[in-house]
Amino acid sequence: MIDEELELPEEQDGDQELFEHYRVTADKGQAPLRIDKFLMNRIENATRTKIQQAAENGNIHVNDKPVKSNYKVKPHDVITVVFAHPPREIELIPQNIPLDIVFEDDDLIIINKQPGMVVHPGYGNYKGTLVNALVYHFQQLPISKTGASLEKNKKTTEQAVLRPGLVHRLDKNTSGIMVVAKK
Repeated sequence: MIDEELELPEEQDGDQELFEHYRVTADKGQAPLRIDKFLMNRIENATRTKIQQAAENGNIHVNDKPVKSNYKVKPHDVITVVFAHPPREIELIPQNIPLDIVFEDDDLIIINKQPGMVVHPGYGNYKGTLVNALVYHFQQLPISKTGASLEKNKKTTEQAVLRPGLVHRLDKNTSGIMVVAKK
């Protein structure tokens, strides 16, 4: 996820210490595509506006060089998204947050998500999310992992985003019906 607050603290010598949050290598058949559109499809919960802001702040690098949001991704480009804060492992903390359950049976739950509630924990939102409420109220939800492949030290790893039972997501300020699988 890309952070909405992108102000980076300056180090005393003027250099910032940056931490890699995402690393994606474009496929060999990648057609030229704006980097903001490219990253929207590869970073969970990222909006085009957030990606453009990150590029404007110099937080998106291609082949170790900062780029603007109109940069066209080419085959084999190595794209990294960097921030001043280190990545944090996301743990699912159960919280007793009321849920507006519209329907529930043995297989699924349908919830009316209120505006202002974040769906998944992420940078700046580790608590108070719909996922925190779900793991509290329904301890046996299936945990699926999604995410982009990351390359670190020449090894490819999967950056997992935990999605207990969620079939889809809604943005923070959007209200609506959400489906949650119980099995």
